[in-house]
Amino acid sequence: MDDQVDYVSGKTRVFGIVGDPIEQVRSPEMITAEMTRRGHDAVLVPMHVLPDDFDDVLPRILRMRNLGGLVFTIPYKARAAALAAEIGAQARMLGVINALGRGQDGRWRGDIFDGLGCVEAFRRRGIALAGKRVMLMGAGGAGSAIAAAVAGERPSSLRIFDVDAARARALAAKVGGTHADAPTVDDVDILLNATPVGMLDDARLPLAVEALPPRLVVFDAIVKPEMTPLLALAVACGCTTVRGREMMRGQIAKMVDFFYAC
Repeated sequence: MDDQVDYVSGKTRVFGIVGDPIEQVRSPEMITAEMTRRGHDAVLVPMHVLPDDFDDVLPRILRMRNLGGLVFTIPYKARAAALAAEIGAQARMLGVINALGRGQDGRWRGDIFDGLGCVEAFRRRGIALAGKRVMLMGAGGAGSAIAAAVAGERPSSLRIFDVDAARARALAAKVGGTHADAPTVDDVDILLNATPVGMLDDARLPLAVEALPPRLVVFDAIVKPEMTPLLALAVACGCTTVRGREMMRGQIAKMVDFFYAC
């Protein structure tokens, strides 16, 4: 029939991704595709919620009976943790989540998958983190998860920078890293960007450099655009790059497992 589609119906289970902004996310396409591939009648949709509305809107959304789970992106990974009745071990350590799933008992459970996705992206590319000198920019929700997961890979050093120095120091203390007063590529093997700088139409770089050493491996957690200003500079300088979309692939399978196992 040409007056209806065949990928959504009244039986479809609804999932969402909550953020501000929301236009940059790729989760609706990628997570929906993974759930469909597994035979689930489900769709994940973008939900643009403003910060002043978060505390009022989210508890109401969670009352939807056909809501299976939520993904959280900038700037809500810390605030979302309060919505969960229980959270995973790494999420407890960091105080942030990026996924909330409804269990069969009706309770909401939260966990964090950003860091696991980053490490998996490096593993799939055959790039070792063990024994490497790592510089991480950004100590927010995504940065915290990446720091914890990367620290578990035993790099020789992990330096963390954030515009909020106190937040960077606190994260460094949690994961056994050190705080950096400014981002640098000196004495660094792997540069990780977990800040929103370079997202969408933002042409800025997350650090003040005109060139990068070609020996550097450069990762950017931003998914849209896929070629961020930082990655474009890295490519121009002959660096190895790992994109945010690769991190997304690494965590999507684990998120879908989580949603259907809660």
